[in-house]
Amino acid sequence: MSSQSSADHLPPKKDLRSAAMIPLLLLAGGSIALVFTMGLSIIYGASDIDLATIWLSLTQFDASLPAHQIIMNLRIPRALAGALIGAALAMSGSIMQGMTRNPLASPSIMGVTAGAMFMMAIALAMMPSASNLTLMLWAFLGAGLGTSIVFLVGSVSKSGLTPAKLALAGTAVTALFTSVSSAITIHFNIAKDISFWYAGGLSGVQWVHIKLLAPVALFGIILALLIGRSISALSLGEDMARGMGHRTHLVKFAGTIVVLLLTGAAVSVSGTIGFIGLVIPHITRFLVGADYRIIIPCSAVLGGILLVAADTVSRMINPPFETPVGTVTALVGVPFFLYLARKEGRNL
Repeated sequence: MSSQSSADHLPPKKDLRSAAMIPLLLLAGGSIALVFTMGLSIIYGASDIDLATIWLSLTQFDASLPAHQIIMNLRIPRALAGALIGAALAMSGSIMQGMTRNPLASPSIMGVTAGAMFMMAIALAMMPSASNLTLMLWAFLGAGLGTSIVFLVGSVSKSGLTPAKLALAGTAVTALFTSVSSAITIHFNIAKDISFWYAGGLSGVQWVHIKLLAPVALFGIILALLIGRSISALSLGEDMARGMGHRTHLVKFAGTIVVLLLTGAAVSVSGTIGFIGLVIPHITRFLVGADYRIIIPCSAVLGGILLVAADTVSRMINPPFETPVGTVTALVGVPFFLYLARKEGRNL
């Protein structure tokens, strides 16, 4: 009789199968949507290019044709960079929110992006002809510096590191780094050199950037997928994670390294692009639940779609001029951030 009662409370097998299918459908459908969005990104721009020309440039490339040059040297690298950077920022946001249990955590809000920009400003002031690889290394250092200061400032109070205090600390540190970076830019007269990174965008992306970005981003993505189970445990609380056999300090260290790799690589190529790491993890959790083994890869796909789509829209708002892609993502992210900040304000 008791076994019958227990069975009555179990979810039907059909419902379990349906729930398990959602992440697979999201990954499959999202991947198709990402390829489609990248295709639109290649077609549309200052000069629209038809599908036949794109196919010929891929199969019978002719360097003497301007359209083929635009497709191969500008549009395709830009679309690939958008997919990789969007995925990197979204995965970073997912990992940060899981590790800190803070729904407001993201690379742009937690000082990671601002720290990377600060160090890049110093690098350009000291080494005006710095290579892309050098700038990427300095971006990694800055991302680490920003993260460290935010966690240090946020944990000073007696009540500890609450989600709201972490967000406030991130906002303050971001403002500080941004102000100092601006002062360095003005003093050393490097406004032209760094304006691209401040505005945030993919207009200057070339194959050389992809060659630097892709290995670091792919390595970071693989590491992120490997620690998904541990991030899920940590999102339940440190005590719970320890009880499940996870070494929380090691998980946090690994997660921080992944965030620094992904964010540093992204910022060094695209500059400041905000809110992807904030919005996408929330949308993904709403769709697939709280398991970070699923959230992280699904966030990567949705983040890629959002950035590639935003970049395409930024080119169509005021052609032939480009609107900074960060402006487009902010139109989505700012209202979402205000909603979350109001929701979490009660925890102050």
